[in-house]
Amino acid sequence: MSPLTFLLVAIVMLGAIAPVVGTWQILLAGAHAIRNHFRRTGPCLPRTVVVLPAWNEAQVIGATIDRVLGMDYPADRLRIMVVDDASTDATPEVIAERAGRYPGQVLHVRTEQGGQGKAHALNHGLERVLADDWAEAILIADADVQFEPGTLRRMARHLADPQVGAVTGYIKEGSHEPGYLNRFIAWEYLTAQAASRRTQDVLGGMACLAGGAQLHARGSLEAIGGRIDTSTLAEDTVATFETQLVGRRAIFEPHGVVWAEEPPDLRSLWKQRIRWSRGNLQVTRRYRGVWFRPWRRLGLSGITFGLAWFTVLLQPLLMIAASSALLVLLAMGDPHAWPAFRALWVTTALCYLFLTLSCLVIDRETARVAWREGVLFPGVVSVAIVVYTCVQAVAPWEVSAPGPLAWVLSAWLAGCMGVAWLAMRLESAPGGRWWSRGLIYLAGYGAFLCLVTLVAYVRELRGAERRWEKTEKHGRALMRP
Repeated sequence: MSPLTFLLVAIVMLGAIAPVVGTWQILLAGAHAIRNHFRRTGPCLPRTVVVLPAWNEAQVIGATIDRVLGMDYPADRLRIMVVDDASTDATPEVIAERAGRYPGQVLHVRTEQGGQGKAHALNHGLERVLADDWAEAILIADADVQFEPGTLRRMARHLADPQVGAVTGYIKEGSHEPGYLNRFIAWEYLTAQAASRRTQDVLGGMACLAGGAQLHARGSLEAIGGRIDTSTLAEDTVATFETQLVGRRAIFEPHGVVWAEEPPDLRSLWKQRIRWSRGNLQVTRRYRGVWFRPWRRLGLSGITFGLAWFTVLLQPLLMIAASSALLVLLAMGDPHAWPAFRALWVTTALCYLFLTLSCLVIDRETARVAWREGVLFPGVVSVAIVVYTCVQAVAPWEVSAPGPLAWVLSAWLAGCMGVAWLAMRLESAPGGRWWSRGLIYLAGYGAFLCLVTLVAYVRELRGAERRWEKTEKHGRALMRP
């Protein structure tokens, strides 16, 4: 094998690094059963203020207040501060009605200039909360989420340990009669939260406190300045990193379940995820001195944590590189092209099978709703390639190359993102929703997420405006039995 061929084959195999790292994370998540924070929890019911930023949330804010105050938590130790970000709809009237229904528990604060983003609204409320010594803990939540009755009590028990600065809950997709996209999101949250955050607990480094449910100890929040970052599009992630960098732990409470309404269409999801992806790129630059420094004894600096972070961030580039390397090998007529292709997809197949089966048992409730989307998360074409490659790998006959189909199959890792882009473009066309849905199933929801990250690169390089775009909610969140 020539040096050039060796290099190209190595680049091809980089296309499998994300599923390999994902498999390693799932294996570590299993250790959460024995390595967790539950042994250091205890009875702990701090006086808690729930800060809810609300901008034109009339359809959802009333139900959210009801759910929060309906939790299994002492009424005299729980208050809500709704930060009305200069809403122009009936949000103020809904809040006023709830303030009358729950005297002394619902506080209404209104900003003068609205629409500046969640972080600005939160800071307006946090300034008021921390000016008073009543609050011992602050729960930051979204205006549309629905808390299960025991969520706050389960999260608060971790604050019995003075080393814990913040606790995050498990956000679950809770749209009433979820469509295909909501089911994909449900599966995504199962893997990114129920599984990955257990892994992060084991590693001792949390990537992000969920924006819809993050409980901060007062002292910890004051230690990071008592404010939420407004210089990036990832205020939740910055708060998470800063909490750990000042020496406090960030913990995941898997039983602290919060249901949220998620975007029902690709356009809305695109806006939300572009903001998230750009925020992650900004965080990556901001904390460049943290990555891959295990001697600092900080979970954020560990090798596994860094690999998990960067494989997600670099996945679209790795996919493009792997496809390009395969195509070059084919163009060279190199006999290693088909073995490299087969090694890539057999590795992917083994990881895919393990990841899917594991996630089916991590959260059976979500699996019952979204198992089809879990199986088809990488897309129908990718699943077909996995089956095809595995059959060839165990077949008694030898195949040197799959013929003209080799060019199409080799290009698919990168090409699936183009199909996802077409799906989004077609969605708003007359009759295009059915085509869009079919293309997403064909290309895979994962391809759509990779496309989002790729576009986020471009927007960051161009210096696009860092605008916080609100995700429209319609009060469709429903706690499933």
